[in-house]
Amino acid sequence: MTPAAAPTDRLQVFVCTPLSSANGALITRREPRIDLVMEPDLLPPMRWAGDHHGDPTFRRTPEQQARFEALCDRAEALYGIPDTDPSQLARTVRANPRLRWVQTMAAGGGSQVRASGLNADEMAGVEFTTAAGAHAATLAEFALFGVLAGAKDLPRLQEQQRTARWSSRWAMKQVFEMTVLVVGMGHIGRETAARFAALGARVIGVNRSVREVPGVERVYPAAALATVVAEADAIINTLPQALDTDRMISRAVLANVRPGTIFVSTGRGSCVDEEALVEALQDGRIAFAALDVFAVEPLPADSPLWTLPNVVVSPHTAALNPAEDRYIAELFAANATRLLDGTDLVNSVDRINFY
Repeated sequence: MTPAAAPTDRLQVFVCTPLSSANGALITRREPRIDLVMEPDLLPPMRWAGDHHGDPTFRRTPEQQARFEALCDRAEALYGIPDTDPSQLARTVRANPRLRWVQTMAAGGGSQVRASGLNADEMAGVEFTTAAGAHAATLAEFALFGVLAGAKDLPRLQEQQRTARWSSRWAMKQVFEMTVLVVGMGHIGRETAARFAALGARVIGVNRSVREVPGVERVYPAAALATVVAEADAIINTLPQALDTDRMISRAVLANVRPGTIFVSTGRGSCVDEEALVEALQDGRIAFAALDVFAVEPLPADSPLWTLPNVVVSPHTAALNPAEDRYIAELFAANATRLLDGTDLVNSVDRINFY
């Protein structure tokens, strides 16, 4: 048990990311031992559901900034990373010896913790958790959309409609006849696998650790990815950003895909070699791609992905759901109960791989 998990009577929490009063009330209703400090005037307004960065034009006065940092520096737990800025997280951890727990708003919040540059000693007394699971269902639906769009020849249908061309008929692909490879068996991957299994697809998986997953015929180790892709009619990236997932879907992996494979990316764009993906899209190894995440965001205007006819570009929006903030608030309240009772937290960040 880490020091952060030691039992205690109450927990002082500072909300340092935009949170509605309704969701703040939900947190304290679920766990009455929380003393929740909310200062909405110190936070940028949300532009949409799940906008934890808030309006980028927002600026604090020097007095407001001093108060914001003071509240961060005396809290026992933070709801969100201050200003969603890893450098501010590092500043707060170093300034606040009372800090026991930081809840990140992203499913891949471990990458923000890694980017803070904190060393092992600085992190030793603080628990970091992610919002993993809050976005799983929405991203699984995007994966379903992407594979169906590819299977049903969406680009061809749109082009024929634009040109008012009634072509001869052709046989589309059927998802229930496909082998779907889900790369990454975390919350998103498991939810994605369940969706495709329900449609009758044969689902296989790749994961760092081999485990049994409902609806998945077999889970292969990560080292087998370049071999396993040859079995797949569709490949779905649900990988987190971590030290060992950078460009995991590599040129060597894409060299082995079947011609005509469908590719969907909902995990992290850094996990895909985009240059190799573009080449695979151009030569037909990948027939269609639906991409919600990219190595660089916003996607640069000169990226070939914008203009390839067999690509759907989504601006990292597939995870958003009006209920997302409530899901994270519920997760936070449940984890606060665990912290106060001295039991292990769910979604703890791995201090080695940062996922």
